[in-house]
Amino acid sequence: MSNSYNICLDVGGTKVLGVIFDENREIIYRLKKKTAEDGNSSDNVEKVIISVVEEMIKASGIKKKEINAIASCAPGVIDQDGGIVVFCPNLPLRDYDIRTPMEKRFGVPFFIGNDVNLGVLGEYKFGAAKGYKNVVGFFVGTGMGGGLILNGKLFTGNKFKAAEYGHMILDPEGPLCNCGQRGCLEAFSSKKGMTAYIRQQASRGRKSFLADHIEGGVFRSKYLKKAIADNDPVTMEAVDRACHYLAVATGNMINTISPDIVVYGGGVMEAVGDVFMEKILAQVDRYCMPSIRSTVELKAAALGDDSVVYGCLAMIEAAKKK
Repeated sequence: MSNSYNICLDVGGTKVLGVIFDENREIIYRLKKKTAEDGNSSDNVEKVIISVVEEMIKASGIKKKEINAIASCAPGVIDQDGGIVVFCPNLPLRDYDIRTPMEKRFGVPFFIGNDVNLGVLGEYKFGAAKGYKNVVGFFVGTGMGGGLILNGKLFTGNKFKAAEYGHMILDPEGPLCNCGQRGCLEAFSSKKGMTAYIRQQASRGRKSFLADHIEGGVFRSKYLKKAIADNDPVTMEAVDRACHYLAVATGNMINTISPDIVVYGGGVMEAVGDVFMEKILAQVDRYCMPSIRSTVELKAAALGDDSVVYGCLAMIEAAKKK
């Protein structure tokens, strides 16, 4: 019997991570590539995605006829049924049909979904939330993403737009968010939010290690890790503020959903999750009803950088069952 491989892609604003899963759900090959620096058009993004798939097929030695399906995410509003990226804030994709060129090129089914929805789905199927029916996921990275599993199913709402609770407004007169509103969770607790605070303090003459390590509008997670290890005062203020608002948002979601578990993933959690979990757990009880809080677990994601690609695999497997 010939092997059956699934190719899964995590497409972000700065990189594309590709993996090949074998029929035992083991990753047999992985490749990470920068999203084209001249990626000012959908064609350039498409070229990078295609090149990642082709390079992996060639380097791994598998045959095209052995591929079962390809699945991808993108950070934005996705029409899963149509295979269309409706809006993507960090990539030049608007109402872009990605499915047609991918299926034409590789001759296998292609699926696409929102990155954090798939990250939470990955944790639900294979990671920290496995065995739970109702899951709230916060993914803390450059921005702030959310995902929901309700009664054992990924909840995507009307036209796949649900779970954008990174834009839950926690202070209507708070800092400006990229979405145009003020005081969103993302404006406080994401890398963008923490960067804005650090820059504000630096403009007042305060020194901070992270202020000297901001590239392309944000710091890299490895520098955040170092600044925390060195107990950099301005960084610790930004982290305390981020975790405070994450605790408030978590309390709101606990009261609203009464989930079995809340999972925290994303690049920031991967780098400094222990610090964030400790600070969130120290505060969250203040912001939710004790009778609801008592039945909720809070955990860091278990799959690290691979949460999303495992979610892509789950999306392929769900489609096969239909």
